[in-house]
Amino acid sequence: MLFFSHNFKKFRLNRGMTYVELIVVLSIFATMSSIVMFNYGDFQDRIDIRNLANDIGLKLVEAQKSATSGKFPSASQQIGLSASWKPSYGIYFNKVANNKIFFYFTDLDNSKTYEGTDCAGECVEKSTLPKGSYVSSIDVFYFDGTPSTSIDNAILTFTRPNQKMTVRSDDVIGLSISYVQITVTSSRGTQVAIKAYASGRIQSN
Repeated sequence: MLFFSHNFKKFRLNRGMTYVELIVVLSIFATMSSIVMFNYGDFQDRIDIRNLANDIGLKLVEAQKSATSGKFPSASQQIGLSASWKPSYGIYFNKVANNKIFFYFTDLDNSKTYEGTDCAGECVEKSTLPKGSYVSSIDVFYFDGTPSTSIDNAILTFTRPNQKMTVRSDDVIGLSISYVQITVTSSRGTQVAIKAYASGRIQSN
């Protein structure tokens, strides 16, 4: 009898988890998984928007290098090109017309403006911002302490042999421009700014 009682107690001690304990463990696991997945979503969002800002910055650098290296436009764009043309390339943003795209273009008449409809005319490439991200603001900052100006569109061009950037807009802007800040926002609200300096330096925060 004592032998049976000892084995019975041993059996009870090794019986495993009850349903209540199992439910508690699964609830804890589900909660932790939800927290991890939520944080991963935010982390991935920050990575994606920073990659987008870097891509825009690289496109600005490409425009600068194409201009200073003397790159010629495509054969179709060379038709009617003036012999006095100076290699000139730029990026065009218009957050009112469409805040999810921007254009990489060649300035065929050296006017420091973008002359194209959608991706025609001076357009070289149309870029669409991914995953619900968009250009949320375009701001101009000045050397002389003038308050920054928020504008609806910006045409940023580089013309050989100068590495400096020219800024044009349909809105009124001052002359002593230090840099233009392009802010892009993700679908989750994460923001990153690309700063294009008049000196030709490109920086993303």
